[in-house]
Amino acid sequence: MSDYVVIARWRARAGEQEAVARALGEIVPLARAEPGMVAYQVHRDPEDPCVFTIYERYRDAAGYEAHLESEHMRRLGFGDAVPRLEDRTREFLEPWEPPA
Repeated sequence: MSDYVVIARWRARAGEQEAVARALGEIVPLARAEPGMVAYQVHRDPEDPCVFTIYERYRDAAGYEAHLESEHMRRLGFGDAVPRLEDRTREFLEPWEPPA
């Protein structure tokens, strides 16, 4: 399998959105440097600054697992940003092509 995509949506608790933004600001360059990463892009809802959507594209599912286990995700993601969230959802996508 290749091209494993995760779309994560984070909703920060009221008053925590800038702390979440700071943590994501540190995560982004570190995540982009991971060997299994193809793309890592954070989007912020212009009408609701508490909502962040993270588009993550990996070479394969193992790349995603390595990302979750990385030092920066343990420290900045699960140790800082995630506890500040009101809600967190993830969608997992695999490539699909129409039959030939």
